[in-house]
Amino acid sequence: MGRLMTAPSAPESSSSDDASSTVAELRELVADFVDQRDWSQFHAPKNISMALAIEAAELMEHFQWISPEASREIPQDPDTLAAVGEELSDVFGYTLALANELGIDISTAFRAKMVKNAQKYPVEEFRGQYRKSDGTP
Repeated sequence: MGRLMTAPSAPESSSSDDASSTVAELRELVADFVDQRDWSQFHAPKNISMALAIEAAELMEHFQWISPEASREIPQDPDTLAAVGEELSDVFGYTLALANELGIDISTAFRAKMVKNAQKYPVEEFRGQYRKSDGTP
């Protein structure tokens, strides 16, 4: 099936950055990409979730054997940063494809999850702490 978001040219939309793009626009970009290639037949939720996990593993490869400090230096290496951006885009593309396939409003789901996380990890108790809500590291 290949990479989800490989395209020969930039999208026609004038919205091209995080500040001006909407989730709906990006979902439509993914849906159009899939539709133009007749890939819906392959986009069962099972398949998309597996592809997403594979792309996440490819993203992790860029960080696998480097120190936390070196990982923070990636923005200073344009080639590595571009490669990480491509893998992150693949993960995001499959995330949007899965949301499209399942009819999940990702903005609503994400905001609800952040509320749940805030309740599970209150600032007063977890600020500067790395542990699970049950107290284990």
